[in-house]
Amino acid sequence: MARIKVNLPAKFSFAVQIPIRITDLNYGAHLGNDALLSILHEARVQFLQHCGLVEFDPTTHSGFIMSDVAVEYKGEGFHGDVLQIEMAATDLHPYGFDVVYWVKNQLDREIARAKTGMLRFDYTVRKLQHLTPEVLAHLQAMHQ
Repeated sequence: MARIKVNLPAKFSFAVQIPIRITDLNYGAHLGNDALLSILHEARVQFLQHCGLVEFDPTTHSGFIMSDVAVEYKGEGFHGDVLQIEMAATDLHPYGFDVVYWVKNQLDREIARAKTGMLRFDYTVRKLQHLTPEVLAHLQAMHQ
């Protein structure tokens, strides 16, 4: 069976810490896959803010839409763990970029690697938008 592989970049430009809550556990008493996606969503919102971007701007009705997600699970997370999530924007193109996540616990044990494809989107007309040259340049500078 083919396995998903998430390639990590040489450099991460942002990190955030998010604790695992009791409600993030599944019946196996470890971090559930649905909860991990929610945690990655929170991390991504903070990453975009760090980049001077928003996931959705209610004034302009534009922002980003997720085109895909891939998760490579590496270990278990438990209640009380504090996840260290390092992020970088990769694979920049005129309409968007990928956000790559490296998730470890407070003991530096790897929990997961993930990637989300993010596309600039106008929610009023339901169409993709180009990233501005300024946003592309800023993301490229962060990646170097």
